[in-house]
Amino acid sequence: MRVYTCTNCSNTLYFENSKCLHCDHPVGFDPATLTMITLKPQAADPALFTHSSDDSKIYKYCSNAEHGVCNWLLPAEDTSGFCVACAMNRVIPDLDNGINLLRWKNIEVAKHRLIYSLLRLKLPFEIVAEEKTESLLFQFMADTPSGEKVMTGHDNGIITINVAEADEAERAKNKYDLGERYRTLLGHFRHESGHFYWDMLIRDKPALKKYRQLFGDERQDYSAALTTYYENGAPADWNQRFISPYATAHPWEDWAETWAHYLHMMDTLETAWSFGIRIDPVELDKTSGIRASILKEPYGITDFNKLVNRWLPLCFAVNSLNRSMGHPDFYPFVISPPAIEKLQFIHKLCQPGLRA
Repeated sequence: MRVYTCTNCSNTLYFENSKCLHCDHPVGFDPATLTMITLKPQAADPALFTHSSDDSKIYKYCSNAEHGVCNWLLPAEDTSGFCVACAMNRVIPDLDNGINLLRWKNIEVAKHRLIYSLLRLKLPFEIVAEEKTESLLFQFMADTPSGEKVMTGHDNGIITINVAEADEAERAKNKYDLGERYRTLLGHFRHESGHFYWDMLIRDKPALKKYRQLFGDERQDYSAALTTYYENGAPADWNQRFISPYATAHPWEDWAETWAHYLHMMDTLETAWSFGIRIDPVELDKTSGIRASILKEPYGITDFNKLVNRWLPLCFAVNSLNRSMGHPDFYPFVISPPAIEKLQFIHKLCQPGLRA
């Protein structure tokens, strides 16, 4: 994620800001240009805005701004009312339940960050095939009073998130019950989006052969594989070949877990680049392998080895900072050479000119 500033007062902005906290100017994110815009209300209609220093374009906020869950912009003439991210919502929580508004806001923060990454990668949101079009859509649902459980998952382009995952205590309980070292809303979105992009980038594509060499044959029984995983857990040596224990469950899950980690890597490296972060420990020998200077925007780097050479020192540094504050590791994973090869495969597929 880039670091943005208010063009009126140069104050730094978070990606989720709808107002500059220094000068009180309204701000919003323009997905067409991937920039934060400092806005100036129109005298004739306070719901319309121009750039604070450029009157040539007129904007309005996404309709979900009225709920405080979106700060994205769209052209004033757009009749849909929803930004590119919110237009993908198929079901939202019942807002008559007060706690659901806060949960929905947390969900939208994570979802908008996912969509930002997909826009940076220039990935389409539709799979067009001869027989049908599959679109990336979202539904955010709660367990029913009768006890019917909502399962977080993906099905033919539709990503379902149980809104309970937006509750920190509930998510922490699930994390420890399932023996996971990392579990976040953003991680859910990135993982589930991986299933959609498997359909887009791998299914019936030339990349399928290489995918099976790296991840395994996805034609094995999925339900049986998950049952085996939940009964027996991951093999003891899972970290020698996989990015996470759950990646061992089935080749589809290996892909989705690796996809999620690829998005973790790219977004975090962009943030580090935006801050001009250098990793240069003063107490280490000059030949140490944990030096890195993140001076190039990662989405412009085609050589994946260069990304890994930046990522590993960054993780070591931030893990150390977290430990200094008494927190768990920021990135509690060790990436083996086979996992790096899988990440490299995904990086190649995400280069627009190399997609099959």
